[in-house]
Amino acid sequence: MFDIHKIRKDFPILNRIVNGKPLVYFDNGATAQKPQTVIDAITNYYTNQNANIHRGVHTLSREITIVYEEARKTIQAHINAAHANEIIFTRGTTESINLVAYCFGKINVFEGDEILITQMEHHSNIVAWQQLCEEKKAILKYIPINEAGELILEDLPKLITSKTKLVAFTHISNTLGTINPVKEMIKQIRALSCPLSGDGRGAVVLIDGAQAVSHLKPNVQDLDCDFYAFSGHKLFGPTGVGVLYAKEEWLTKFGPYQTGGGTIKTVTMQKTEFADAPLKFEAGTPHIEGGIGLAAAIDYVNSIGFEAIQKHEDTLMNYATQKLSEIEGVRIYGSSKHRTSVLSFNVGSIHPFDIGTLLDKYGIAIRSGHHCTQPICQFYNIPGTIRASFTFYNTVEEIDLFIEALKKSIRLLS
Repeated sequence: MFDIHKIRKDFPILNRIVNGKPLVYFDNGATAQKPQTVIDAITNYYTNQNANIHRGVHTLSREITIVYEEARKTIQAHINAAHANEIIFTRGTTESINLVAYCFGKINVFEGDEILITQMEHHSNIVAWQQLCEEKKAILKYIPINEAGELILEDLPKLITSKTKLVAFTHISNTLGTINPVKEMIKQIRALSCPLSGDGRGAVVLIDGAQAVSHLKPNVQDLDCDFYAFSGHKLFGPTGVGVLYAKEEWLTKFGPYQTGGGTIKTVTMQKTEFADAPLKFEAGTPHIEGGIGLAAAIDYVNSIGFEAIQKHEDTLMNYATQKLSEIEGVRIYGSSKHRTSVLSFNVGSIHPFDIGTLLDKYGIAIRSGHHCTQPICQFYNIPGTIRASFTFYNTVEEIDLFIEALKKSIRLLS
């Protein structure tokens, strides 16, 4: 049973007082807060288990290696990857995308080839591909969006050509809250590109799941994506750790992204033989406590259940949308029928930073700016937005406090 009062007790930071007011944390799209179980897992590692992994023969090293690899299996099970070695630990979504851009681009992208992304991407899923296309003299193309903040998927048949090597897109927009129909998109991409590529499988697909993993449970085998990237800190885990899911076939073909300790089988003065995945892609000492903390976070959200989480978040989203819409001068960006807990808006000609600064005086933590999605802002011809992003530990009462503080801020700035 979903017990919001019990859940809130699991997050110590929600007891904070900010500027004399109880903290209302509506910046979950930037990073989520951590439950006590995640904090305890990290504390326990440094208190009782601290050692390096994989290469030590002493007890601590052997123990923590088992714990770390069990964390990998927890992530594998959570996203339904076929094999544990398809789970690569990275520093986050950004590094995961860069890893694919480097490794895939090195062996598969050549002059005149095309990469297709969308107009709603986070900069992390734009800049890496821009750099690759510039280096390889390839062509970067975009699926456009409409006023509702939805992808214009009717354009896919003319955007995908025999030169399309890879399509990369977000599962959920961090600015608009749009939930893209990723499974249907992948089917369409495969169908359109298979006859063109002649290899029977078509273009390769990468999904940026950074915003999705806190709201839903991705099933990578069911989606049939080649790559799925996400960050631990958006999923109530530690910062500095993330995941790249990659189909085993690609990890076999790819060379290492970085080299060094942990990536090798043998080294001589003349030649290096690299380890198999996942170690081939995890150079140096990893973020051990990060992997452990991420597994603890996954166990925590699964104990609540994503069906219950989605139901509560839908209630918050509908209530907040209604209350915001009643305020004169408010324009909400993104009105897709399929969207989740992100509300981006502006109030008349008031700058988003001014609203954000005043809301902070009332203990309300929101985000203001372009949210690393400047092409979206360019589409709407705005400098940025005010973004309130909700999760399962937020409440209707917090939304009421937010709306009241927003009204006061608007009066002060008008």
